[in-house]
Amino acid sequence: MSAVRRLVVEADGGSRGNPGPAGYGAVVIDAATGETLAEAAEYIGVATNNVAEYRGLIAGLTAAKALFPDEALDVRVRMDSKLVVEQMSGRWKIKHPDMKPLAARATAILPPSSVTYEWIPRAQNKHADRLANEAMDAGRDGRQWEASASTAELDAPARTPLPDRGQPGDAAAGAAKARAALAAARGAADTGTLFEVNTGASEEPEPTDVTAAPQVGWAAAPDLGAPATFVLLRHGETLLTPEKRFSGSGGTDPELSAIGRDQAARAAAHFAALGTVQEIVSSPLRRCRETAAAVADRLGLDIRIEDGLRETDFGAWEGLTFGEVRERYGDDLTTWLADPETAPTGGGESFAEVAERVAAARDRLTARYAGRTVLLVTHVTPIKTLVRLALEAPAKAMFRMELSAASISTVAYYGDGNASVRLLNDTSHLR
Repeated sequence: MSAVRRLVVEADGGSRGNPGPAGYGAVVIDAATGETLAEAAEYIGVATNNVAEYRGLIAGLTAAKALFPDEALDVRVRMDSKLVVEQMSGRWKIKHPDMKPLAARATAILPPSSVTYEWIPRAQNKHADRLANEAMDAGRDGRQWEASASTAELDAPARTPLPDRGQPGDAAAGAAKARAALAAARGAADTGTLFEVNTGASEEPEPTDVTAAPQVGWAAAPDLGAPATFVLLRHGETLLTPEKRFSGSGGTDPELSAIGRDQAARAAAHFAALGTVQEIVSSPLRRCRETAAAVADRLGLDIRIEDGLRETDFGAWEGLTFGEVRERYGDDLTTWLADPETAPTGGGESFAEVAERVAAARDRLTARYAGRTVLLVTHVTPIKTLVRLALEAPAKAMFRMELSAASISTVAYYGDGNASVRLLNDTSHLR
């Protein structure tokens, strides 16, 4: 009886906008040695996070089968998408019609009895995550991902080999087969309906069997430990704030006004009374650094600067009121309000560009401050963007949020990648 080949598949997918430009990454690993045997990544156009996650799973299983087509396999799939893991394990129903064919495709690649699924935190899925981001970066630049240019494995966490239950064999001999099979699979996918899914709806997980393992708490969430909690403090007023002028990262970088300094002091007293803030991170712009300094001095903490938290560059609109922009650049303003890909007049940043920058900063900070409460001192657009992304809301939702100077909002980020909005635009500390 031939030995069973034991492999690990790590897969990930992402969408910058949900739906938005999307890509996936997958890696096949020898369970006995921890060696990377194959990588796969692809930019798939506009899709949701869930579609991209499933595409990564399909690519990873396809690569595993292509590596050793004539051998019995024992494959452990590791993903940070709880939705995919729970659905493919049969514990959650697949309700969304566009998810069902993706799950069916994944199930058909290998005998179901040879595949098990394990949820892992995002920090343990760096290799596949980097592959997915490389694919999305390539798509942004109008090209496809190339394995020869990938550096994803350099940031992969150290892997502990699983106890060996079979001979490792010659994995290198199957690498060329894997690449050919993956190319063929991508070519077939481009012409089939399975991979043409493009939906704006996110799948809602639902357990299939309430008589299964005992459930504790709302939504039967696993114990993921303490989240990274971001307390989002908008900076205090400047002289431009009450006049409602565009004041971004491309303008005059104004200082706090007397009112703004008082607001910062009140915020500092509030956080001192709470005693919950453990770290402080600020936008590099002056009004935020001054607000952060007031809190830091009160709490005895240092300030870390994060460039990704700076405000939008509003181009030629900097310093103007909304009415003035409407009068001078009416057509540009109308397009900007309707299309998140449109930048302000004169080479500013689009909301889509800001969202990508803020999301990258969010990912860096959640990885750095897992389990800690961090005060992020930033601006209107970054705060609204973080809230919108946490809610998986469309870009236009930003125009439905009110955010006062020196207001406090809070978002918690859990180990499975999910987020919880806990507070929005609280100004009670200013009264």
